[in-house]
Amino acid sequence: MPEAGFHFEQPWWLLALLLILPISAWLRRSRVTSANARINRYADAHLMPHLTGSRELKTRERRLRLTRWAAVWSLLVIAIAGPRWDFTEIKLYSPGASLVILLDISRSMEVTDVQPNRLARARQEIEDLLDNNAGARVGLIAFASIAHVVSPITEDNASIKAQLPALATDLVRLQGSRFEEALNRARHLLAGEPKDSARHVLLISDGDFIEGTLQQQAANLAADGIRLHTLGIGTEEGGPVPAPQGKWLTDNRRNLVYSKLEANRMSRLAEAGKGLYRGADFRDDDVNAILEAVIQETGEVREQNRSTLVWNERFYWLILPAMLLLLGAFRRIRSRQPEEAPR
Repeated sequence: MPEAGFHFEQPWWLLALLLILPISAWLRRSRVTSANARINRYADAHLMPHLTGSRELKTRERRLRLTRWAAVWSLLVIAIAGPRWDFTEIKLYSPGASLVILLDISRSMEVTDVQPNRLARARQEIEDLLDNNAGARVGLIAFASIAHVVSPITEDNASIKAQLPALATDLVRLQGSRFEEALNRARHLLAGEPKDSARHVLLISDGDFIEGTLQQQAANLAADGIRLHTLGIGTEEGGPVPAPQGKWLTDNRRNLVYSKLEANRMSRLAEAGKGLYRGADFRDDDVNAILEAVIQETGEVREQNRSTLVWNERFYWLILPAMLLLLGAFRRIRSRQPEEAPR
């Protein structure tokens, strides 16, 4: 396909324009034949229109009709050939990589051992990941006691970024981190992606949840071709968990509830899921390492940016004048009636 400029989609149709020459020659010959017809022996030429209801066209009229027919034929043939001169560039679909982010919005993410707090830092990490994303399709799930699909898997990073400020711990009434349910929702989202695409899950959390059988589930995901990466938020020293009323959470003995980053738990999950574990910091090295692991399975990043040209068909620009020229053929041509002799 030509890359640019005017061209025809089916140029071989232009050979039909050559039919104009033999048809013109045939019409010229038929005029000579009709002039020598035997019927002309029985009446004078000026009486023939009154006897037959038709008349011999003049040379100018015949030439005008031939020119109009040739113009209509030429316009239709050129339209069938498919003239093109402008195009629209679109991105080609590629299986690529799909990444589902699981964001922990439980009460422990309000701890201020990292400034301004863990949840704000997690939102910033997601924003950095989206800014540095070079081809992966991203989905977002926020979870605490239940999991909410914030965004399905999409290439529209801007729409996900626009929803980040609204993600807060007060979105759920019942507190606690049920990572198992969020993992199942992520598996459901990734099930709709092409099988030949690279599928990944990124857990962003402080690891303050009951591990249970999560390692086995992460291993099952890896066996199904879904790799689990983890990004730890917080410090190992931790801090007290804020209460909704502005104070601090306490246990049954009225002791302050402390939460710290469970780095070992997060690392074990990533190892079981054949992914990477990184601790969040102020630099982009953490999210860049995870993005590199996501993209490397799909080959070069530039493969995600391939595009093609979709040419805009312009044949209808020729159909319209052809229809206008054909309007004259539908007019009823009336021959002149001989004037009546005065009585």
